[in-house]
Amino acid sequence: MRSFGSDNNSGVHPKIMEALMLANSDHSLAYGDDLWTEQAIADLKACFGENAEPFFVFNGTGANVCAIRACCRPWESVICAKSAHIAVDECGAPGYLSGAAVKEIDTPNGKLTPELVKPQLHGFGFEHHSQPKLIYISQVSELGTVYTTDEIRALADFAHSYGMYLHMDGARIANAAVALGKTVKEISVDCGVDILSFGGTKNGCMMAESVISFRPELAENMKYLRKQSSQLCSKMRYLSAQFSAYVKDGLLYRNAQNANDMAKLLRAELETLGCEFTQQTDANTLLLKMRPEIADELVKNHFFYVWDEDTNEIRFVTSWDTTAQDIQEMITDLKALLSSNK
Repeated sequence: MRSFGSDNNSGVHPKIMEALMLANSDHSLAYGDDLWTEQAIADLKACFGENAEPFFVFNGTGANVCAIRACCRPWESVICAKSAHIAVDECGAPGYLSGAAVKEIDTPNGKLTPELVKPQLHGFGFEHHSQPKLIYISQVSELGTVYTTDEIRALADFAHSYGMYLHMDGARIANAAVALGKTVKEISVDCGVDILSFGGTKNGCMMAESVISFRPELAENMKYLRKQSSQLCSKMRYLSAQFSAYVKDGLLYRNAQNANDMAKLLRAELETLGCEFTQQTDANTLLLKMRPEIADELVKNHFFYVWDEDTNEIRFVTSWDTTAQDIQEMITDLKALLSSNK
């Protein structure tokens, strides 16, 4: 079955698989003391700048936990959107493993602004309140919206004015970059982001996540935080080799471009059927309403998730390997269902 449930459901790009096979030769030193990791660090520095310090980890939750622990002490707090991944989809791991309080803010489109964050910034120096220290944003947001460079810069400047950090969860940062016509560097460190969860798993990699610190004080203890958070891979070369292939010759952008293009095509087809969208489609995530009797049948052959049962909202996500044929087959089935359920 071809899936619209998540870009996690897609396969591994042949270039990434080739890199894994090349790394799978002979013996090599463990825990990152290998040539593949050395090369990957150099490649990510070339991608994000010399101040970038990458730390490869197993998964996105691990990346977010490590980044938050690097920024926050247990009596400090993280501020995020109510729909944020760390608030909804990580089983409380960020708060549990860091000790920091996670404070959620209602947003209409999944994006924070300085105006929305400011009411949370109180109690500084008061021992009865957790101390605000980190603003967390997702790029792309969980609702499929993309922060512009001006929006990111405004949040970074705002955070820094209060002595706080800005953490970007970049699980889909390549999709955001393509949507904005920018590079991943231009929409992260160049905008003042202090620490980045740089993801590849959703965009053609097998398991490729990294925490990239752009501040020396955040990188200082990351190797210990990574180990203590159970995110230090013994056979590191299989993580790091993926990143070299991922950023080489713009593979991350080509993969993301296809996912975004297929999302535009899917939205256009759904709009012709009169579907009601609940958010704009900036990248590769579509949120829309669908009657339960239609959704229950459609999902049998074209897997996707129900986003909000109370409002009949569903989510489609396109991937690096989604094709126009995948979309047409789903639209054909949807048309038949709509016709028979008038």
